Amino acid sequence: MEFKSQLRVLRAHWLIIVVCTLIGAAGLGLWAQLQPKVYTAEASGYVAVTASSSDAGSALIADNLAKAKVKSYIDVGSWRAVAESAITKLGLETTPEALIGQVTVTNPIDTVNINVRADAGTPEGARDLAQAWLAGLSEQVAKLDQSADETDGTIRLVEGDSARLPDAPSYPNTRLMILFGGLAGLMAALIYAFARHALDRRIRSVEALERETDIAVVGTIPFEKSFSSDRRLLPVSGTAMPRGLFGISEAIRELRSNIQFMDVDNPPRVLVMTSPLPGDGKSTTSANLALTIAQSGQPVYLIDADLRRPMLASIFGVIEGAGLTDILARRATVDDVAQDVGVVGLRMIAAGRVPPNPSELLGSARMRDLLTQLSQDAIVILDAPPLLPVTDAAILSTQADGAIVVVSAGKTTFDLLKRATATVDKVGARVLGIVINRVPKRGGGYYDDRYAREYYASTVPDETEDIAKAEDPPESLTPTDTRRRYRRTDTTNG
Repeated sequence: MEFKSQLRVLRAHWLIIVVCTLIGAAGLGLWAQLQPKVYTAEASGYVAVTASSSDAGSALIADNLAKAKVKSYIDVGSWRAVAESAITKLGLETTPEALIGQVTVTNPIDTVNINVRADAGTPEGARDLAQAWLAGLSEQVAKLDQSADETDGTIRLVEGDSARLPDAPSYPNTRLMILFGGLAGLMAALIYAFARHALDRRIRSVEALERETDIAVVGTIPFEKSFSSDRRLLPVSGTAMPRGLFGISEAIRELRSNIQFMDVDNPPRVLVMTSPLPGDGKSTTSANLALTIAQSGQPVYLIDADLRRPMLASIFGVIEGAGLTDILARRATVDDVAQDVGVVGLRMIAAGRVPPNPSELLGSARMRDLLTQLSQDAIVILDAPPLLPVTDAAILSTQADGAIVVVSAGKTTFDLLKRATATVDKVGARVLGIVINRVPKRGGGYYDDRYAREYYASTVPDETEDIAKAEDPPESLTPTDTRRRYRRTDTTNG
């Protein structure tokens, strides 16, 4: 994974990463607070050997003897006799075996020192136990090395530094536990984020989409919350445009330019706008693309070819009763049913009456002749049904120059898109490109509108409408379930 992709993953999951890190730190910190406190105190002494004379040789011999003896005294420090001595001095109610587990006796390398480290539940208990243990060890050393000729003995353990009262528990280390908890939470969050990224089959970047499908992305349209089933169209030229719609307007213009430059010598004249499933925004994209092309000075026919659940008439607020089906049935002409929508150069043909055989009508020779006639003088945009629920869009693509597939960022999966484009390939038509709709403006890696917002902020008013967006169909629907849901009329297609 490239470094840029890694940053995108971290940015997309930054909240989870922060929350998991805080939870890990707080969890281990709380666990540390609930553990019984253990305090540790240390006492030290040293092994002294009485030299037979004061010359240097005798002193060296005594020092070597002390270093040799001190190693054996470490084992003496774990004897029951030493533990019993400490129990007697402190008046403890415990067993020698249990008390031995609380004390550690060590000897620093190349020294005659002995260190006693004692653990207890209170600072005073740890201090007293360390001091009593050192005293008991000194008594045992005196007994072991007492000679018959010299009653005071030649070797003795001298109690040195007395144990100090510890001011903080040695266990648990709350700060260390908080650090470990934070690191554990961070690692768990990173594993989750990158695992989810690796297993996520939803479309989240232009690069991944083009790599997976080998189809060019011809447009990316940012998400705008003010777009809803009641408001889908961009303002026409000459009217004030809310700041939130500026990014969408520029994205539609970019889409228009990309379509025009697909083939400079022979640009497409008849376009089928479709999507894998309902709710991806194909109708809204078709309507705004037609508006933008017409405002550039080119005549456009926008035809609602979705004969199962037409949407364009309600989007533009025009008459729904007559349209494409009337032309194909020879009950009306294009001039009879084509309606003006308030934009010079744009005429919209509604779907008309819903027929019992949409696929046959759209694949008829009459439909082919109609598109040939209209495309001579204008660009024709067909708002077709989704590809997976029904075959209408694939059949209609054979009558056109190609299809543009609209997908939803973060919703449409690569598998759904591949199945949708495969239906177009099977009928011998071609997919001209893909439009990624509802692209997050922040954190998604598709679109960065910061420059546009800064550039446009001083020229237009800020409009902050908060309109709930229409519910999209779930991704888990099977083709049969999707087809059944698509025939309903209680949700909008977008």
